[in-house]
Amino acid sequence: QVQLQESCPGLVKPSQTLSLTCTVSGVSITTSYYAWSWIRQAPGKGLEWMALLTYDGKTYYSPSLTSRTSISRYTSKNQFSLQLSSVTPEETARYDCARHRATATGWNINSWGQGTQVTVAA
Repeated sequence: QVQLQESCPGLVKPSQTLSLTCTVSGVSITTSYYAWSWIRQAPGKGLEWMALLTYDGKTYYSPSLTSRTSISRYTSKNQFSLQLSSVTPEETARYDCARHRATATGWNINSWGQGTQVTVAA
């Protein structure tokens, strides 16, 4: 059974870079036809997909975040990470990592991490 666990500093100052790591257990992140992503939800707002990394290393970014976001993986540790630069207080949110499975209609989420709260404040 796959498990995903997010880790990050809970507090980040404005203009700094937020670094998030998701540790995956139960399946290799290079297993075919899986992809891995970061999704966030700010207070009072809906889910926002941020970035996705496929099993074979392809990356995709939300158009609104692409200039500030980088997703990468560490296969030896079975981890993937997200860096978001120049954060603002409005990016205070719960950040989740998730696993996707390839289907005929696209990449569908089939597992979630527990989520981690990030506060952007001075």
